[in-house]
Amino acid sequence: MSFIGIDLGTSSLKAILVDGQQRVVADTARALTVHRPQPLWSEQEPGDWVAAALGALHDLRDAAPSAFRLCRGIGLSGQMHGAVLLDEADRPLRPCILWNDGRASAECAALEAAEPASRAITGNIAMPGFTAPKLLWVRRHEPALFRRIRKVLLPKAYLHLVLTGEAIEEMSDASGTLWLDVGSRDWSQRMLAATGLDRSQMPALVEGSQPAGRMRADLARELGFDSPPLFAGGAGDNAAGAVGLGAVAAGASFLSLGTSGVLWRTTAGFEPRADRAVHAFCHALPGLWHQMSVHLSAAASLNWWANVTGHTEAELLAALGETVTAPSPVLFTPYLSGERTPHNDPQMRGGFARLGHETGRNAMTQAVLEGVAFAFRDGKAALESAGGPIMEAVVIGGGARSGLWLSILASVLDMRLHRYPQTETGAAFGAARLARLACTGENSGEICTQPLGSPEIFNPQRDLVAAYRERYDDWQSAAEFSRALQ
Repeated sequence: MSFIGIDLGTSSLKAILVDGQQRVVADTARALTVHRPQPLWSEQEPGDWVAAALGALHDLRDAAPSAFRLCRGIGLSGQMHGAVLLDEADRPLRPCILWNDGRASAECAALEAAEPASRAITGNIAMPGFTAPKLLWVRRHEPALFRRIRKVLLPKAYLHLVLTGEAIEEMSDASGTLWLDVGSRDWSQRMLAATGLDRSQMPALVEGSQPAGRMRADLARELGFDSPPLFAGGAGDNAAGAVGLGAVAAGASFLSLGTSGVLWRTTAGFEPRADRAVHAFCHALPGLWHQMSVHLSAAASLNWWANVTGHTEAELLAALGETVTAPSPVLFTPYLSGERTPHNDPQMRGGFARLGHETGRNAMTQAVLEGVAFAFRDGKAALESAGGPIMEAVVIGGGARSGLWLSILASVLDMRLHRYPQTETGAAFGAARLARLACTGENSGEICTQPLGSPEIFNPQRDLVAAYRERYDDWQSAAEFSRALQ
């Protein structure tokens, strides 16, 4: 038997084919484009996701035809919070407003004023990146279009609709809309009403490991499956990463160094801490929740710097060597799209500080890596205020390919980091595991184990821990200056 996991990311869609022994048989990726037509705006065309998914499925079929043909199930993982607005024929009414879009700042205050119990119901402070404020923005600025909305879906749920014909969402992704009663794992009529919507405009809810329909028969024949694969409920990207890493017991942690950055902790119950802009969401598995600190520009910061300098990320990192002996003399604040934890401020902007005539590109590149690490330190402090200390974590995401960056992170955070092989497929791998659980009904604890192979360990370097602790105070002053310049 085999299973497919598809991760609908922001910069690319990744897909993997996994066999019955949880070995990756084939993998592929398709690039995606983000459009920024105005300051603070971030959008994508839903049709591009469909084209990328179908292209990726063709890639898997060509790479491993026998295993592909016998695939029993498919799991979807996806970028969270995006607003896909559909008409009565399930056609998108406009481009999707993405998770890192910051236009709906004023609507956050309006939402919490309309429903004073918002934070108690959802466990989260209203932020512009969440879905509900986006709908208030559309109602205010595009009223004619708002009246035509018949269904609101998150990105992976739209892809699920196209592939199966059914509008279904699962708990972890739904938690990031501000429409879910996260403690009771159901849509909140009060939060929907505060946005001018009702339950009929929401998809059906399932757990991430539950069956969620089959692929359309015509599409299954076209792609070459022996029979239409069963879909699992799936997961938001970080919850899928947790499933892929085996972070399915209370206290388990991981750090995602992707386009955005996340520090995750699994919890046995619903444990909100909205005052520090910590996210409290459902896990993708029944009876579990989690907390997250979220940072909007993690690996995206290095990508931005590469574009500015005209060098590839690999070239910039290679020029630094394999280790650093001291903090960069330059400071960088990574607020290219604003920030969530702990600031909840879409207007914050990044920048360099302490530049001099002697400053070179390498010092600025190191500062970018350290600035992202310092932002994670802010998030770690916020998470630890909502629970016990975090002493170690597994790392995933494209940025985790850099051992240098992980060494810097380990010293800045003063915690041990573990990197397993194939860290970039974490969310897709977790989605494939959810597909297996939906098909077989196996015990999640037996399937959602830690990845195969021995991890590479990145330990804090005691001299750098002390140096970074001192530099962190300077960096926080630069961060406060970023806020003051709005």
